[in-house]
Order: sequence, then C-alpha cells, then structure tokens
Amino acid sequence: MKRPLDELLHDRVGKVKAARVYSNIISPPVMFSSLGVALALAERPFWNGLGWAAGYMLLVSATPIAAVLYLLRTGHISELHMSNTSERHLPYAIAISCALLGLALVHLFNGPELLRCLLVFNVVELAALALINLFWLISIHATGIMATMTIVWLVFGWTASLFVLPFVVSVSWVRLYLKRHTPMQVVAGLLLGAGSVLSLTLFGCFR
Repeated sequence: MKRPLDELLHDRVGKVKAARVYSNIISPPVMFSSLGVALALAERPFWNGLGWAAGYMLLVSATPIAAVLYLLRTGHISELHMSNTSERHLPYAIAISCALLGLALVHLFNGPELLRCLLVFNVVELAALALINLFWLISIHATGIMATMTIVWLVFGWTASLFVLPFVVSVSWVRLYLKRHTPMQVVAGLLLGAGSVLSLTLFGCFR
C-alpha cells in the first residue's frame, strides 16, 4: 500500500488536512458515543439514560482514546491512525477490556438492554478486528460507520438509517483518499460492520 497522504506533518494542508480532520472527528469512538446516547435514551428516562450513556462513553470511548494518546506521547505508537498493525495490539486489548467492564456493570446494575447489546457488539467487533489485525490491515472506520448504520436501521427503522448513509459513503471515501486503506480493506470493514451486528440479532440483540 502507498504511503498515506497525511503521514508526514508538512503534507497535512488543504484538502489533505480537511480529510484528516474529518476522519478524526467521524471516528469509531465518536460514532459509538453518539449511538450509546441514542440507545440509552430510547430505552430509559432522560436522566437515567443520560447517566448510563455517560458511563458508556467514559469506558468505551474516552478511556481507549486516552490510552492511545498516552501511547503516542510515550513513543509506543508512531502515529495516531496506527497504520503499522503491530502498534494496534495493546490499544485493542485495552478497548476490549473496557467494553467487558462496561458489560459487567450493565449486567450487575440492570442497565439498558440496548446498551448491553451495544457492549456485546463492541466486544465481538473489537475481538474480530484484533484477530484480523494479526495478519491484515482492515478499516476500523469503515467497520464502525457501517455497524452504526446497521444498528440505527434495526432499532430506529430504515428511514433513520438513511441519515447515516452519507457518513458511510464519506468516511469510506476519505479513508481511500488519504490512502490509509485499499478498496478491499474498506469493503472488508463495511462487511464486518454489518455482519457482526446482524449476527447478534440471532441472539436477540437490537430486535
């Protein structure tokens, strides 16, 4: 795969800078934080749902992000997007551990069922990504945004999922434009995102 357009600091200008910023904003932690809020509020009264959503965001989004930033600052990873797959092992392990902790808390304190399903999905998705990461670079962004659209479709209906569709297209395009992934890696991410969510419906999730 060719060198990413935004790999070097002096290349992050103009369209490349805009694409990188967009890719950082519409990232899996942001996607699932937003989804966690929507699912918790769909099932629980406002303050109760917001409290559970905040806990979810702290564990599944904020803590893994803080860990990645720490690893970046201390030189354990070379750049934020971790194109070198060997740098992703520890962040994946941290993210899976956080999701498992969240799942345990939801179970122990009778949290929202939809949030439980989302946490189960997070564990399944992250484990699959970590396994694939051992031998191939798959698009986490594509996996995350397609999973988000699929969950919105299952829970809120297909019309609501249409609002997510432009993000599926734009996120996929941006990852290709920046040369962070090949078309096959993006397609594989999209298939993994949809497939992992749909597989959980067999166990009663998101239905």
